[in-house]
Amino acid sequence: MNRFDYIRPTSLDEAIAAASQPGSAFLAAGTNLLDLMKGNITRPDRIVDITKLPDLDRIETLEDGSTRIGALVKNADLAYHEDFAARFPAVAEALLSGASAQLRNAASVGGNLLQRTRCRYFYDTASACNKREPGSGCDSLEGENAGQAVLGWSPSCIATHPSDFCVPLAALGAIVEIKGPDGSRDVALTDFHRLPGDRPDIETVLAPGELVVAIRLPAEAAGFAAHSRYLKLRERTSYAFALVSAAAMLRLEDGVIAEARIAIGSVAAKPWRAKSAEAVLKGMKAEPAFFEKAAREAFAEAKPSGDNADKIELGRRIVARALTLASAGTPTEMPALPASPFAPLPGASANGVAHV
Repeated sequence: MNRFDYIRPTSLDEAIAAASQPGSAFLAAGTNLLDLMKGNITRPDRIVDITKLPDLDRIETLEDGSTRIGALVKNADLAYHEDFAARFPAVAEALLSGASAQLRNAASVGGNLLQRTRCRYFYDTASACNKREPGSGCDSLEGENAGQAVLGWSPSCIATHPSDFCVPLAALGAIVEIKGPDGSRDVALTDFHRLPGDRPDIETVLAPGELVVAIRLPAEAAGFAAHSRYLKLRERTSYAFALVSAAAMLRLEDGVIAEARIAIGSVAAKPWRAKSAEAVLKGMKAEPAFFEKAAREAFAEAKPSGDNADKIELGRRIVARALTLASAGTPTEMPALPASPFAPLPGASANGVAHV
């Protein structure tokens, strides 16, 4: 590990000023950053520790009915928050399907948004990777790429974003609150992460010194609580990143879909909101034929980036399955295997939190 300066500011303004200097990186839980530093993948000159900053660890309901989640809220604390889990069950299910209990106890929700890809070539400093070293090439294009992107990829990068948490957030229209040297701004989560283009090393819209301070879910997002699921296909049931995942939310009126929300994970460099698939379902009956049609539409623009054409079919099936489960209703208790397609329903309680 390289030598670096360590700073622990006592105010948000002080943290932003320190991180505005070139070569700086914010440190929250460090569950991703420290691994990257140990592997010589990321080499910051200055670490700005924000863990002691005030007021960034709150879960609040605002006057307009929206829910605000501070960037330093722990993944586990959010998933087990009774009111939050009841209002946004798919988000809680996504959180509980990720990593291990120990990591969920440490990891922050702001850090979850900013975690780097798990592409093996990004982590191998002997491999060419445009995301790690711009202009060096992408060894994954001709390498082992079965798990890589099928949407939004470019010849410069075919890596995927690994977050579970971000997928239902994208479906629910979450807003990212950002503060930096030039003040505060809000960015839709679906616009927060960038597609690779010819600069895959620039992964988000954050400018130097800018910090994610909170995530906000609009009041209307809670209207999907009764029919809301997150489903994740992975190589093993626990402690694994998704091969493909889907968040599906429905608002039903007399068996007819008044509104649908669909987002897909691990298929692109960002969580992928499938708005055209949502439009297919509006006004239709909650029936398998329409779910399958929407699933096909969700991957209408997909194309293999290597030996991963099967990922498109897997994605279609996961979307259709997630919609089917959502239409049946949100379980009153968290499934014993959160987000797993193998979880028995309604499922034994894994956390004692009622969803509806």
